[in-house]
Amino acid sequence: MITKSELDRLVETYETKQFIKDDPVRFPNRFKNKKDIELAGFIASLVAYGRRDVFTKKLDELFNLAQNEPLNFIQNFEPKILGNFNYRFGKTEDFAEIFTILKELYLKDGGLEELFKYGYNNPIDENMFIPVTDYFYARTKDKTGQGFYFMIPNPKKGGAMKRMCMFLRWMVRKGPVDFGIWKFMPASDLLIPLDVHVARISRQMGLLTRNANDFKAVLELTNNLKKFDSQDPTKYDFAMFGYGVNNKV
Repeated sequence: MITKSELDRLVETYETKQFIKDDPVRFPNRFKNKKDIELAGFIASLVAYGRRDVFTKKLDELFNLAQNEPLNFIQNFEPKILGNFNYRFGKTEDFAEIFTILKELYLKDGGLEELFKYGYNNPIDENMFIPVTDYFYARTKDKTGQGFYFMIPNPKKGGAMKRMCMFLRWMVRKGPVDFGIWKFMPASDLLIPLDVHVARISRQMGLLTRNANDFKAVLELTNNLKKFDSQDPTKYDFAMFGYGVNNKV
């Protein structure tokens, strides 16, 4: 198994501001206002799958449509603003439905911080993401598309919830890359964002034994990383990235 000192060196090397320019976290980094940051982060997380150069180009397009004013864009959202914007599984109507629900969230129910705080304080089956996604699902239409459910996946199905874990890390952790603007939960309760790449590296490191890349694997890996740093296990997300770069995996 990889040692704590080896992992910590990787974190020190890669958790820097240089990391931002090639990562989807660069989109919320455009903003200073708290609600702009959280909305930009959430929107970026919806599209952060597939080839990085492709989805970042699509996000540039989307933020241009929003005139680089995420809060204003959501509070005044009308579907026609999107034109025919789409990305892979997410059709135009899927984005329109998500943004319409976000509009209600910000105009009536406070915003994303309040929603995630509610989920954290009222988890279902020890999963804080279920109340979050239930808010969206309770407001869907009869013919909601599959792209909607890909971008807002159902945690009850046991998936890794990678992009939501990533978004939450951005908001809760404080560091050169992460914002630390949400104070309702400690970094010690964050979960590692697990994708195929991180899962493969974790198994090579001896940190993950589970074969499936699901929520149980997320919990296993996070608990193993807590043995290295119980207060801030998700900082090792940077180490996974660095290990992949250094070893071309």
